[in-house]
Amino acid sequence: MLTWDDDKDVTVTRTAETQMPPSTNGKQNGQDHRLNAKHRQFQEEAVSSNSTTNDSFRAEGEDFERVTVDQKHIINCRADLNQLVPFKYDWAWEKYLHGCSNHWMPQEINMNADVALWKSSDGLSEDERRIVKRSLGFFSTADSLVANNLVLAIYRLITNPECRQYLLRQAFEEAIHTHAYQYCIESLGMDEGEIFNMYHEIPSVARKASWALRYTQELSDPTFETGTPETDKTLLKNLIAFYCVLEGIFFYCGFSQILSMGRMNKMIGTSEQFQYILRDESMHMNFGIDVINTIIDENPHVWDEEMRDLATKMIVEGTDLEVAYAHDTMPHGILGMNAQKMTEYLHYIANRRLHSIGLPRYYQGVSNPFPWMSEVMDLKKEKNFFETRVTDYQTGGTLSWD
Repeated sequence: MLTWDDDKDVTVTRTAETQMPPSTNGKQNGQDHRLNAKHRQFQEEAVSSNSTTNDSFRAEGEDFERVTVDQKHIINCRADLNQLVPFKYDWAWEKYLHGCSNHWMPQEINMNADVALWKSSDGLSEDERRIVKRSLGFFSTADSLVANNLVLAIYRLITNPECRQYLLRQAFEEAIHTHAYQYCIESLGMDEGEIFNMYHEIPSVARKASWALRYTQELSDPTFETGTPETDKTLLKNLIAFYCVLEGIFFYCGFSQILSMGRMNKMIGTSEQFQYILRDESMHMNFGIDVINTIIDENPHVWDEEMRDLATKMIVEGTDLEVAYAHDTMPHGILGMNAQKMTEYLHYIANRRLHSIGLPRYYQGVSNPFPWMSEVMDLKKEKNFFETRVTDYQTGGTLSWD
């Protein structure tokens, strides 16, 4: 495990020792002798230790071996965590580049039409207002939770440098998403206390937040380390909960509702914000699935029957919670949707998540009742559903949809 304080302090001491001038004082010569002995002991410990950081910092002039691709494992890596190249996982670097190309900021989107519609007494139905509030209430909390999990846990435990590079980009994007929700809430003049406390006060929102915390909080313990079959399984379990459920299922009902509203020329600014967020989240989920499958490939012992059963159980549990959320937010048919159709859609999505990590589909006889969502959710095609502006906003003109 990376222990910045201990190793950094020792490195500074060792550097100072190697630069100490020759002494003419007998007492200081004795100190030099003891320091040199301590230095040799430190070197011997560094060779024998399993720490991922012992080879990461060396005093000037010390011998070292160049990092090879084979050493850059996705977890439990013993190579230099600071050496980005040579790449072991090109897919991680490509996702980082795509994320940078897709940069956007919330305030670039015009919210004037949304404000006028929201303030109009007959602009939206009560059911439509419920959907907007519930979505902003859950997502404003969920993306904050996601960012905390990335920064405080996952970044520390994923030891491959190019994967870490993408995680840094993902963490920034989560900050942009939280900014976007706040921008919508503030623009529409909503009661901020009501929106930001939904994860305490609205049962269908609170249950999803509680589930996410239950399955992700283990990794935030600063003493948690991987490197044993048991702890590697714990990491894998949390990654599946994080990427396949929290980002791969919990966002889908709300996003479908807001995007459907945008297709009907309602809340078009909010819908556009959600489309950009969705593009980012789709990449996050795909990255996470690549990480999960790579961990399984490199550590096949973690993917035993018990873990496969647990993964299926978590995805089904998450789907049930999202179905309950759909029924809560859509007590009546609305926006060309209803709770029954949304249930089938969520079962379809859950089957895809299971299949993506090599598990059999759980729900039989389901299909996608919202075919237009495939294009928006999976970002396979350039298409402007909302007719507000070019929705493939990017910098540098390098966005690839393939």
